[in-house]
Amino acid sequence: MSTLFSDIESLRGTGKVKAEKYRKIGIDSVYDLICHFPKKYFDFHCNVSVQNAITDEYNCIKLKIVSKLPIHTTRNNLIICKAIATDGIEDITVTMFNNIYAFQYLRTGYEYYMYGKVTENLYGKEMTSPIYIHANEKNHIQPQYRLTQGLTVNMVKADVKQAIGIMHNEPFETLSEDIRRKYSLETLMWSLENIHFPKSMKSAEQAKKRLAFDELLRLQLGMLIMRKNSEKHTAFKMKKSTNISDFIKSLPFRLTGDQKKASAEIIGDLCSDIPMNRLLQGDVGSGKTAVASIACYFATKNGIQSALMAPTEILATQHYKTLSGFLEPFGVRVCLLTGSMTTKKKSQIRAEISAGNYDVIIGTHAIIQKDVEYKSLGLVITDEQHRFGVSQRSALAEKGDMPHKLVMSATPIPRTLALMIYGDLDISVIKQLPAGRKPVKTYAVTGRVRSRVFNYIRQYLDDGKQAYIVCPMIEDSESDLFAVKSYAENVMKSDLKNYNVEILHGKMSAQEKESVMQKFHDGKTDVLICTTVVEVGVDVPNASVIVIENAERFGLSQIHQLRGRVGRGQSESSCILITDNTSEECRHRMQIMSKTNDGFEISEEDLKLRGPGDFFGNAQHGLPPMKIADLSCNIQLMNDARQCATEIIADDPLLEKPYNNPLRMEVIRLFDKDIIG
Repeated sequence: MSTLFSDIESLRGTGKVKAEKYRKIGIDSVYDLICHFPKKYFDFHCNVSVQNAITDEYNCIKLKIVSKLPIHTTRNNLIICKAIATDGIEDITVTMFNNIYAFQYLRTGYEYYMYGKVTENLYGKEMTSPIYIHANEKNHIQPQYRLTQGLTVNMVKADVKQAIGIMHNEPFETLSEDIRRKYSLETLMWSLENIHFPKSMKSAEQAKKRLAFDELLRLQLGMLIMRKNSEKHTAFKMKKSTNISDFIKSLPFRLTGDQKKASAEIIGDLCSDIPMNRLLQGDVGSGKTAVASIACYFATKNGIQSALMAPTEILATQHYKTLSGFLEPFGVRVCLLTGSMTTKKKSQIRAEISAGNYDVIIGTHAIIQKDVEYKSLGLVITDEQHRFGVSQRSALAEKGDMPHKLVMSATPIPRTLALMIYGDLDISVIKQLPAGRKPVKTYAVTGRVRSRVFNYIRQYLDDGKQAYIVCPMIEDSESDLFAVKSYAENVMKSDLKNYNVEILHGKMSAQEKESVMQKFHDGKTDVLICTTVVEVGVDVPNASVIVIENAERFGLSQIHQLRGRVGRGQSESSCILITDNTSEECRHRMQIMSKTNDGFEISEEDLKLRGPGDFFGNAQHGLPPMKIADLSCNIQLMNDARQCATEIIADDPLLEKPYNNPLRMEVIRLFDKDIIG
């Protein structure tokens, strides 16, 4: 397959300039081009007459070019190209802007299938900037690709055809016939050809299914191999006889059944000679930190250092205060290490860590820097794991000699998706909330009662409490969505003019965000108007009300995470969802949020409503980038891929058998590194 994996520049007609444009969109080889899948298709089978074309919508019409008008250039250098076309009964004007090449390709007297937006004016109907194919074109389903300046769809199509020709000369397959038959999958060669040039939309869907399955399979194989690689002997096997009952009794609350079970599972792992690789998944406020403190105390009693990494300094500081409060009365030495500390302070703490003078080290990514050395790091804990990503999962662990790893997430994920994201980990779940924790009351209202909402907020503020207001955008735009900056300016002049108001959004520097959150945490700010940057953030027990504007813009799981910012103290708390969207789907979503505080139940509903691709969102919880699976896969396909991966690894743990070599190479390509030891 040497030609197939050769440089993209080796394609006929692809010089250095064009190759550079391909590299801009991640295409380095001929095979990369074949795997540059269409983002959508235009189906030219479905065409209508000019008379039946729906105005202000996109239509496909079979048209003959009657005449081409002279090209006109405006004062602003806009090039306008017009042609008169007919369907044999009625004429229509075809207009193109700044596209002389496409206009020149049109020939008078020839017929084309044209797809574009149709409008109507005094002079009749007009189709603007159409995409078209010649009427004699055999393939009426045309792919559309992600492009960059200097690359056109026709260029990519021509190059893909050439690349597929090379592939036919060097045929290969990654799945056995038995696997394809078991999961009703097409061959790889057929799928790669039909994803680009399908004869029907059914063919395109069949191709998508196979390629999505492949991607999910490679992901699961990679996860299972990572798990296999981690099953080596650790230098930190701990003693089952270690007594920590005094510590558990000292906690300022009684552990829930789920906390006890998770603690037992973790301690069981710590006493094994195989390193722990466990996810501790719990809803907002379920008490994951208490379980983490038990693990740290158990490790300390065994003479072993623990490290906890959080994604932000505020979260790291919060963990430091909580864990030091629990642990230091028992002689456990806890330290905090963050990037904002002075050079002198960091150097001093690093020296103490190296000397073994600290038992529990808490911090941001600063604790995984090269200049941080540990004396006996045997337990590694990462909080909000999805904020770090798969590639960082092992960075902290490399600081020790096969240490035990515990990752924590407050983002409830349905079990099927959790297995996809954390396929290399065992999973512990905390669903029960601690006793006395009051559920947050949730109300969905329209913007018409916004003044009443602010009356409600002021009652909380006048009672000494604090509030969040979440907006979906940072700056004003043409949409009617509330923007943080202008929203804050307006309310500071009116509804909240006598209160301390601050804004927080993602475009602020890390230092600015930390400063704003610290002021809010310290009670110096009454109301924080923000974007979803507070979705996972600092614990402010005094914050008792959160208002979410344009609530229809957020996924259910995201709203649940935002809602979790309140209800962390003793007083009753409220979440108010404001939306003017009256659709049935929106009403259903708001009803779900109003009736339950169970994050796992909400995540299941969110998955049903949005599907796995949208549930993950752009970040995809740190997974390697998916090209097609997040667009087309479904839960059954995920389950099938996981089952298939489990069967393959059972037979060939490191994909070393000759017939698995193509799969092995694809797994390495997906994870962008050799994860196979």
